[in-house]
Amino acid sequence: MAKRHGQVVGSGAKADSVVEAKALPREDAEALPSLSRPPGAFANLHTAFLGFLRIECGLLPNSLEAYGRDTAQLLWSVTERGVAGPGGLKDVTPRMLSEHLTELKTKRGLDAVSIVRHLAAIRVFFRWAMTGGYVTEDPCRLLERPTRWKKLPDVLSPAQVKKLLDAAGSSVLRAEHGSATTRRQSGGSPFPLRDCALLELLYASGLRASEVCSIELNDVQMTIGVVRVTGKGNKQRLVPMGEPARAAVQAYVREERPALDKPGVSKGRLLLSATGRPLERVRVWQLVSQYAKLAGLKVYPHMLRHSFATHLLMGGADLRVVQEMLGHADIATTQIYTHVDRSRLRQVHKKHHPRA
Repeated sequence: MAKRHGQVVGSGAKADSVVEAKALPREDAEALPSLSRPPGAFANLHTAFLGFLRIECGLLPNSLEAYGRDTAQLLWSVTERGVAGPGGLKDVTPRMLSEHLTELKTKRGLDAVSIVRHLAAIRVFFRWAMTGGYVTEDPCRLLERPTRWKKLPDVLSPAQVKKLLDAAGSSVLRAEHGSATTRRQSGGSPFPLRDCALLELLYASGLRASEVCSIELNDVQMTIGVVRVTGKGNKQRLVPMGEPARAAVQAYVREERPALDKPGVSKGRLLLSATGRPLERVRVWQLVSQYAKLAGLKVYPHMLRHSFATHLLMGGADLRVVQEMLGHADIATTQIYTHVDRSRLRQVHKKHHPRA
């Protein structure tokens, strides 16, 4: 079974090893993230499916949680339609699934993107159920993929990015002229070097929030200015940092990180919290919002990744190179950034179209 962007597609022989609906050992069950729970009759089946996704398919916690939540909601839906337990899955019809997807839109107000994600989880679940003999025919075979409007990503201009990074740089300068207590009383960050390194990495290397949190100290190659990133599906890639980001990371590692590092707690991660634990995604969002507010902007972490890709293409970078640095499995995902750079499109049209 292959993985694409954190989702599982297809099915293969690996499913044979986890076809029975047995509960995972206690240590495996406790390792699963907090999920919406399915009906009691499906609890063991649901746990076995999650074990398959985690162990056999290697899904990361965020993807695992999404699949678990979506399939739990599916199992509640089919239960309401008279399916009493695993033995009744063979009675699930395409109409039941279609009604479930319709309710996600009409009753819960989910958009097309969310419904597509639900559909992906449903398809993987029933392919797995077929390998275990719970169903003999895939009820998803007639379901159509909801239309997805391509929404152009939000992107900052180079000037806006500079304004955001300057806000973090100003925090570092203020820190040099005051104590930690003074900074906290004035609303400043107690760890300005860490925050500066965080923002520089998000933009200079185009990292996801989860990726920047998972970077280990050994992943950073200071001498050559490269960081090793573990992305979706545990795929690794090497991405340049650039000189400003390298300098920011080096200053943080030299001056702030030693005081934050706590053996057995820090887990070797690069970016640490005040308690010495690895920085979490929620805190990354908070820090980006905090400095965006100082800069008079509205920014979320993924906007810096969008800006990274768009600015590379604006500078003439090859689309395949940008795809590799972003860690996209499919170049079609990267191509959306070619539509964001409107100025470049106008220049190409003006230069090459006979009626321009």
